[in-house]
Amino acid sequence: MTVRSGARLGVDVGSVRIGVAVCDPSGLLATPLETVRRGSGDVRRLARLAAEYEVIEIVVGLPRTLSGEEGIAAEHVRSFAADLARFVAPCPVRLVDERLTTAVATRGMRASGVSARSGRATVDQAAAMVILQDALDAERAAGRPPGEVLTLTP
Repeated sequence: MTVRSGARLGVDVGSVRIGVAVCDPSGLLATPLETVRRGSGDVRRLARLAAEYEVIEIVVGLPRTLSGEEGIAAEHVRSFAADLARFVAPCPVRLVDERLTTAVATRGMRASGVSARSGRATVDQAAAMVILQDALDAERAAGRPPGEVLTLTP
C-alpha cells in the first residue's frame, strides 16, 4: 500500500513539554525536530513549524489506558488539539493512539546510551517521532490514515 505524499508533524503533548517530529515529503521516515515548552505561545510555535515544513496534517498522540479507555490525560490532549486545530485551520489535526510511545522512546534512547538526565529534553521528541512513524506505518499497511481528524465546531 502507499502513503499520501506530504510532510507531517508528529506531536507528543505533555504537561510541561511538547515533543515535535517531522517526516519527509514522501511520508517514509519520521525524525525528531524540537521540544516546545508548554504554555503561552506553544500553539503559535507549532503553527509556525507546520507552515515552515508545509505539512499536510499534524498528527497528535492521544494517550489511552492499556484497556483503550480515555482518561483525564486524553481530555487534556483533546482540548489542546482542538485549540491547535482552530489555530492551524485548514490544516487537519489527526488524533492517533499513542499507548506506550514514551516508554518505547525511552527504552530506545537508553539502548543507544543516552542517560535519563541528558535524555529528558529529547525523550519528548523521540516520543513524537514514534507517534508519527507509527501513524505512517499504519497508513502504509491499511491504505488509509489512522485515528480521527478533529472536526471543528463553530
